[in-house]
Amino acid sequence: MRFEVSILGSSSATPIFNRNPTSQLLNINERLFLIDCGEGTQLQLLRYGFKAQRIDHIFISHLHGDHYFGLIGLLSSLHLNGRTKPMTIFAPHGLQEILEMQFNYSQTSLRYPLVFLPTDHTVSGQIFENSDMQVETIILDHRIPCTGFKFSEKKRSGKIIRAKVDELDIPINYIPLIKAGQSFTDKEGNVHPASELSEESNKPRSYAYCSDTVCSWSYLEQIKGVDTLYHEATFMHDMLLRAQETFHTTALQAGEIAKRAEIKQLLIGHFSARYRDLIPLLEETRSVFTNTQLAVESQTFVI
Repeated sequence: MRFEVSILGSSSATPIFNRNPTSQLLNINERLFLIDCGEGTQLQLLRYGFKAQRIDHIFISHLHGDHYFGLIGLLSSLHLNGRTKPMTIFAPHGLQEILEMQFNYSQTSLRYPLVFLPTDHTVSGQIFENSDMQVETIILDHRIPCTGFKFSEKKRSGKIIRAKVDELDIPINYIPLIKAGQSFTDKEGNVHPASELSEESNKPRSYAYCSDTVCSWSYLEQIKGVDTLYHEATFMHDMLLRAQETFHTTALQAGEIAKRAEIKQLLIGHFSARYRDLIPLLEETRSVFTNTQLAVESQTFVI
């Protein structure tokens, strides 16, 4: 099953040095999920060949402008391009009021329904589920209410070994039982366990998105053992006091978080406009956690 994240924006606060404000597109089994929607997100979708009409769910971490100022433009363009199917938005409750005010003053009546599901920044919980995956919130520690999001695959049933099915002449209607772990008894009375007739499915994967947050360690258990973690790394560690004042994380701290959470792959982003060259931030993070990559525009990472 396809499970990958494409980076649309990696900058904090303002677009600079060809870096756009934060936005990511997650592809899970050909279903697209937009995570944050900074200024220019719809242009980035066009630039990298993604069809915005395929997005049905948008997740907004918090209401600082660099994480949602692109949303009104994206929703308006979908309206102008004839969208009729609903768009579901998971976000802090104030976003609904902001968007309704903008549409009201522009006398815009969307052709499609907006479904708002407010997030709770005080307690983690499951906010979405379909046949392939589920989404939980991650409680972050920022200057205003902010949540991250954890996307987890569901465990799939084992893959039937076709040669065994043909050899034993197993009825088609019995195959779901084997996938569920039930053994099969052939005509001679021999019992064949499900492990002999099917292959173990791949281990479910997970992606955690940790938007703006100070390094408080409070969310370590929520991201423990994920396959890929995106974590903000706004400043280098020589700017630790500034990071703490603004409720952000340093590159070194992002590496320490990844190491302590025992994750497999770390992506860092949300870089301050003070840094034109991002290699020093990457090197600082890798000094603690080697398997780190820069989450920069146009890059796609397989989970």
